[in-house]
Amino acid sequence: MTHPTAAVATAEEWLEVAALRTRVFVEEQGVPAEIEQDDADATAVHVLSRDSSGQVVATGRLLLDGPVARIGRMAADAGVRGRGHGAAVLAELHRQAAAHGAREVELHAQLPARRFYEREGYAAVGEVYEEAGIAHVTMRRALP
Repeated sequence: MTHPTAAVATAEEWLEVAALRTRVFVEEQGVPAEIEQDDADATAVHVLSRDSSGQVVATGRLLLDGPVARIGRMAADAGVRGRGHGAAVLAELHRQAAAHGAREVELHAQLPARRFYEREGYAAVGEVYEEAGIAHVTMRRALP
């Protein structure tokens, strides 16, 4: 079995990224559609992973702002969770952040995903809070 890979999404791939985010965040998790996409999408670096049939099954975005880059909108299709697509997206987001000069990355993890991020070198910072009706914790890690 080949390991999942991820790449920076092109402008032409945006609709596929947006469709996956809508499935995961709006339809599955109940996030209001009007807040799922925002102005930051226009300037973010979007990364995606495809399955063997070519479907976009995982995505995340990177917001660059000085030495601390912010990762967000991490989403994996329910059928591929635990199969490495999210880890591939995260690794590519880390590469992109480092290439743009960031020394650290920060994200708001949904509590059920906390262990996934801890395995990827993240540590929780601060208390649990609610975002879009879902419990989150801010997590950070240094970049190599």
